[in-house]
Amino acid sequence: MSKSRGPQSVDLAEICAHLDEYLRISEVPDYPTAHNGLQVANSGRVARLAVAVDAVQATVDRAAEAGADLLIVHHGLFWDPDPRLTDRRYRRIRRLLEADVAVYSAHLPLDVHPEVGNNAVLAREIGVELEGSFGEYRGFPIGVRGRLEIDREELVERLEQRLAGSVRVIAAGPERVSQIAVITGGAAGEVKRAREAGIDTFITGEAAHHNYFDAEEAGVNLILGGHYATETWGVRALAHHLEERFGLPWTFIEHPTGL
Repeated sequence: MSKSRGPQSVDLAEICAHLDEYLRISEVPDYPTAHNGLQVANSGRVARLAVAVDAVQATVDRAAEAGADLLIVHHGLFWDPDPRLTDRRYRRIRRLLEADVAVYSAHLPLDVHPEVGNNAVLAREIGVELEGSFGEYRGFPIGVRGRLEIDREELVERLEQRLAGSVRVIAAGPERVSQIAVITGGAAGEVKRAREAGIDTFITGEAAHHNYFDAEEAGVNLILGGHYATETWGVRALAHHLEERFGLPWTFIEHPTGL
């Protein structure tokens, strides 16, 4: 299916080359099946962007309906070693090809970016004065830490306002907090290292059952904002960046899981 693209369209290759460099796709380590970068091509031009947290059928369909030429996501299409295009993977790919929508994915490279990364953007949104990194993956700094003098209750209220929903609090640390670390998504296992790093409050998305006891015995506040809710920040900030650089309009496709 052909699309009518105006004079403001940009080469897909130019956008991808910029993203690869800006996000340090080749430098930031990630899970072997993350496949960061361009995952599906289109006919070569981009006039409108769509961004979403996840590349799933609902977001693919809505990107196509919005007339997007490129869908940028945090969680891409491929997360297992099976290369077969069957079942739901086939349906997603078929819709993308029919609508001529490309897909670009950035997982950990988007989490860790100092300007548009999920961690840095969320921390700045709640007023944390960033001072350095916290946590690592394969030796690479992954989260952020910084200072914010605030009552724990007020911090929770501020997070709920920014995330537009309730958060879960394991109140095992001080009521007056000052040293905060942020790793969005599913990083609650890092709470065990928080006390050693002088962190009194750790913010992430979701946790396993045993992480409750990790926080309790470390004396650290563990605040869970939801995997999805804490990871909407990066794709939106990246879309703003691309709008400024290339003049491309964009749409954020919201598809919350509540998890």
